[in-house]
Amino acid sequence: MSTFLSDLRYGLRGLLARPMFAVIVILTLGLGIGANTAIYSLFHQMLLRPIPVQQPGELVNLSSPGPKQGWSTSNNAGRSDAIFSYPLFRDLEARQEGIATLAAHREIAVNLSYRGKTSNTTGSVVSGSYFPVLGLAPALGRLLDRNDDTAPGRADGVVLSHAYWRNTLGADPGVLGQTLLVNGTPLAIVGVAPEGFEGTTIGSRPAVFVPITLKWSADERNLPNHDNRQFHWVYLFARLAPGVTLQQAQERWNAPFRAILADVEAPIQNMSGTALEQFLARELVLSPGERGQSTAPAEATAPLLMLLAVALLVLLIACVNIANLQLARGAGRMAEMAVRAAIGASQRRLLTQLLWEAVLLAFAGAVLAVPVAYAGLHVLAGMMPESDGGSLTLMPAAIGFAFVAALGTVLVFGVFPALQLARTSPMNVLRGTSGQPGGGRATARFRNALVVVQIAFSMALLVLAGLFTQSLANLSRVDLGLRTESLLAFAVSPQLNGYEPAQSRQVFDRIERDIGALPGVTGIGSSTTRLLSNSETGNNVSVQDYVMAPGEDMDAMRNEVGPGFFATVGMPLLAGREFAESDAITAPKVAIVNEKFAERFGLGVNPVGKRMAIGQSENLDIEIVGLAKNAAYSGVRSETPPLVFLANRQNDRVGEMVFYVRTALDPGQQATAIRAAVARMDANLPIEDLATVTEQIRDNTFAERLVGMLSAAFALLATLLAATGLYGVLSYTVAQRRREIGLRLALGAPPARLRGMVLRQIARMGVIGGVVGLLAAIGLGQAAKALLFGLEAYDPLVLIACVVLLAAVVFAAGYLPARRAARTDPMNALRYE
Repeated sequence: MSTFLSDLRYGLRGLLARPMFAVIVILTLGLGIGANTAIYSLFHQMLLRPIPVQQPGELVNLSSPGPKQGWSTSNNAGRSDAIFSYPLFRDLEARQEGIATLAAHREIAVNLSYRGKTSNTTGSVVSGSYFPVLGLAPALGRLLDRNDDTAPGRADGVVLSHAYWRNTLGADPGVLGQTLLVNGTPLAIVGVAPEGFEGTTIGSRPAVFVPITLKWSADERNLPNHDNRQFHWVYLFARLAPGVTLQQAQERWNAPFRAILADVEAPIQNMSGTALEQFLARELVLSPGERGQSTAPAEATAPLLMLLAVALLVLLIACVNIANLQLARGAGRMAEMAVRAAIGASQRRLLTQLLWEAVLLAFAGAVLAVPVAYAGLHVLAGMMPESDGGSLTLMPAAIGFAFVAALGTVLVFGVFPALQLARTSPMNVLRGTSGQPGGGRATARFRNALVVVQIAFSMALLVLAGLFTQSLANLSRVDLGLRTESLLAFAVSPQLNGYEPAQSRQVFDRIERDIGALPGVTGIGSSTTRLLSNSETGNNVSVQDYVMAPGEDMDAMRNEVGPGFFATVGMPLLAGREFAESDAITAPKVAIVNEKFAERFGLGVNPVGKRMAIGQSENLDIEIVGLAKNAAYSGVRSETPPLVFLANRQNDRVGEMVFYVRTALDPGQQATAIRAAVARMDANLPIEDLATVTEQIRDNTFAERLVGMLSAAFALLATLLAATGLYGVLSYTVAQRRREIGLRLALGAPPARLRGMVLRQIARMGVIGGVVGLLAAIGLGQAAKALLFGLEAYDPLVLIACVVLLAAVVFAAGYLPARRAARTDPMNALRYE
């Protein structure tokens, strides 16, 4: 133990004696490992973390690829293959015995009202088996069970999420038994879900869980629909029965599933021939469900893998930098090691003491990496939409990863420098002939190779960052076809409060009238589909004089808008007129199409007066009254689709509406006035997603901003580390060749020649590293091509800019050692000859 303490004290004294070296290494470790820890935490939570339930590995998700007739409505829990009708869910539930225990759920929009506080948020309708299948215990009260979903239309209780209970209701235990209005339906609060449980859909954080039998809308075309077998909207998962494997469950469940298709489902399908055969051939597919059900992992995999690769490159550069710093530091410690060896210290003892220094550096670097990772996650959470970023946390496993990575980094990349230093020849050093210590040329080549690797990695990261930055700039310059400045958007959903369609229409009319009269409002318009929100609504269409080819896709996107919409959002009309208040339910049907629609269906430059229909019909009952200029629809990156605008006043079933308000005042001030105006109409009717369109665009492009900004930050950090490493190795080289340089100067060599000698060494390493880095960057660009907008895998201007930038950094890092070499005093250098 005494030897251990002695070595520990010696290592600590060695670091305190050279504080600048210790500070640089600790900062390098803290930044490199902290960045990786933050990205790893994000990667793990988005792609790898199981949902916090009992034995998540026993869960399986259900899907059924193949043709479906009727209406399918999916969300971010999965694509259309993963949705089922409510009656089919009950049929499968009745045939689950001995195979698994089935549960159903669906994320929905909810209007909540509790003691005068209203909000629009996300909720989850769940079957009574949902919480029992997950094996969860309540934080307060009880959870929903099979007694809560006995019959469609019957729902009495609601379970609060722990976050909603804590953040909105103040963690009040007295909420049990109180009434919460959920979509206009009074439900008794029966319990609070356990802390940390946020549902089974990644990227969605439901505030409440209500029975799947809750029915808040009488319109059979809206959720929920408990009767129609051709209305597909429910997601299913199950827990496997003990001893049953996923494959066994799939085989055993498919027998009753096919019987249901043949005996119950097929007779109500309007199918025959091949289509019917394909319908009957559908299978129930089971897949691992330990990470819940969500489309988020598939969408996030590419950008997160790219960020993880970039962060690992930064860590590698940090590792190489530490090795170079230790080698450079060793140049000044050879005399010390020689003296210690000369008085009896073994190479093993010297190596042990040097490695203890490395362990101390690793511990300090890991400690610094934790707050760096916390800060990184805070930045990431601020860049992401609230629903995704609010739950980012630094996991204990990630903190452990930071300490293990720090120790491994220092030990793996510190062993070689320590060995070189421990093997120092005492006689050579004490005789003043340490010009070629230890490894000689091999060591020098190793140091130079490390610098080349750093330069190569830095070049690759700089180019990648340049590509993402240029891609983000391209996105910011996209002509959206709209005037987004000073434009606010919000939505209201009266149908979620139980309003009948006629009542909803009255609310929409009053909103347009009252908000349009507010001071500073210069325009107001409405639509059923929110622009630039990754939302789409489409139908197949029939168009005058257009003959459909066999099997041709006749789909077009649609939006139902009101009077003043085009003027308010700044979408110019090239021909015809806007909708008017007279375009009501009793008036002849009218439409406005965009340029893409006119081009797609051969309507020419002025389609005004032509006729069309929604769906495949010979009754062309809609007259085209206007032509709109192409403008963005669902997203900034998306191409403008063929789009038809219908008059929303001619739809008597609209239960929710998006409003656009153009203001001459500060948007924040106007937002307050808008909230007050809606509250005066109905205090229980919350406003949804009130924000400027500019903010909405930022959310729409958050993945591009995240990758672009982080890759740029990592590239700058990598370049700084490479510059530090280059400076260190050149300083080491100059120190080792001090006697040679002094001799050259004494023999008459001009200082400029010696400066050039060092700069040529810099140029060789820079050229080799730069070429290798450019090749690697092109490969990374190919891998990241799907994430780039308006760019190929490489861009000549980006490559040239990165070469110039890195060349300047390399020259700056090498100039000081070259200048020092040229100013060497020959007498001091040769004094000990």
